[in-house]
Amino acid sequence: MDENFDTAPAAALLDACRREMAKRIVGQGEMIDGLLMSLIAGGHILLEGVPGLAKTRAVKSLAEITGLVFKRIQFTPDLLPADLTGTLIWEQASGSFSVRRGPVFANVILADEINRAPAKVQSALLEAMEERQVTIGENSYPLPDPFFVLATQNPIEHEGTYALPEAELDRFLLKLLIRYPDPSEELKILDFAAPFSSSRAADRADENNEADKARSAPLNTVLDTASLETLRAAADSVFIDEQIMSYIVSVVSASRPLREKAARSGREGIYRYIAFGASPRASLALYRCSRIRALFEGRSFVTPEDVKAAAFPVLRHRLVLSYEAEADGLEPDSVISRILTLVPMP
Repeated sequence: MDENFDTAPAAALLDACRREMAKRIVGQGEMIDGLLMSLIAGGHILLEGVPGLAKTRAVKSLAEITGLVFKRIQFTPDLLPADLTGTLIWEQASGSFSVRRGPVFANVILADEINRAPAKVQSALLEAMEERQVTIGENSYPLPDPFFVLATQNPIEHEGTYALPEAELDRFLLKLLIRYPDPSEELKILDFAAPFSSSRAADRADENNEADKARSAPLNTVLDTASLETLRAAADSVFIDEQIMSYIVSVVSASRPLREKAARSGREGIYRYIAFGASPRASLALYRCSRIRALFEGRSFVTPEDVKAAAFPVLRHRLVLSYEAEADGLEPDSVISRILTLVPMP
């Protein structure tokens, strides 16, 4: 790890990615940076937001600027594992079974409304996410490299849905909350849309013609495999001090409701809101994402602010809150904020 390495090439690549994504997505900078962070870290992402916030559009655009093979799977209650992984087909001519591979054999998988799939499908996806392989019949088949699952779920509609098990949630590197755009951004969305009025179209024909071309034209491939390796090498070169590493471990450890620890430290107030804390997998995720966040900021070293910023998407899906938290209307981000205030910064 070189504390003084040049971050300019990585910054230029990241800026190019953001510019290409901005051709299709208005605002949503946090979501775009989260998607890029996932690609660099080699992890999966859970996107949560109400319909109409460009989740699917963002994932498609990301696949386009990377040039990777993209597949979209619409999860429904009647989906079968074979619809995801593939199945064995009997070949009459040869008198044997052949493998018909499913849509999961792609680089970028959009699992749309993932919480609508039953447990068997979740198990098949869990193997793909963790082992980077799927089992069809008696054999296991490796998935393409790189392999990313970008899953979406609707937080306001729970009829006909299945809550994701904690074991599967823990496999997601980040959970991103897709928020409503600002009024100024929403005005740009309206301005970006093609007008219905013929008079308005006449007034702005040239401008909208250019906008239509931008929307319909394919995005440039700015993050191919070689560029992605460049960003990963840059992230690996980001310096992280041992005190920052200890701070990461302290933050994750503070999420675990050990009663004897709470009694010694006098922090029982927050632990009554946490049923189960984050595992060491969260420490690894926070370590990787803190370094990438420093790279996003154009720095060659990690600061405590990088850790605090990355803690929210890394931990919010890994904390299991108690009934008291639900009764008091506390969200995971509120609990994470309290944890960060309790752990002293180096």
